[in-house]
Amino acid sequence: MNPEQAVGLALDLARQPDLEMPIAAVVLSPAGEILGRGVNRREADHDPTAHAEILALREAGAVLGDWRLTGCTLVVTLEPCTMCAGAAVLSRVGRLIFGAFDDKGGGVGGLWDVVRDPRLNHAVEVVGGVRQAECSAVLEDFFRQRRQ
Repeated sequence: MNPEQAVGLALDLARQPDLEMPIAAVVLSPAGEILGRGVNRREADHDPTAHAEILALREAGAVLGDWRLTGCTLVVTLEPCTMCAGAAVLSRVGRLIFGAFDDKGGGVGGLWDVVRDPRLNHAVEVVGGVRQAECSAVLEDFFRQRRQ
């Protein structure tokens, strides 16, 4: 599966109605199968760690029966924050694909670059800005509707 198709899977999740925040993540196996899905659920779960990426990584780990997601790909509609970037490193995903950049809180190049810090024991390949305009538009539309 190419990066555009992968982000398309996350975009489909992010476009669901009644989300707290239209940010979504999927974890793909090396063969391209979906192992985990997540959308932001901080409010619903009363959990500051309930970001889309964390929930998708948890589900993928449960499916595989292992916390090591070696060879898997984490796909997100928005550049992960530092917590989620750290979780990508700790879970040993091989690749991270994201759509929109987050200049205010991004942990994969926007503000920090956690996943490629040479001091860490694992490096993650990053493909950013995939279908960026679409991913940004989903967020912009969400906030525009909230302000009305």
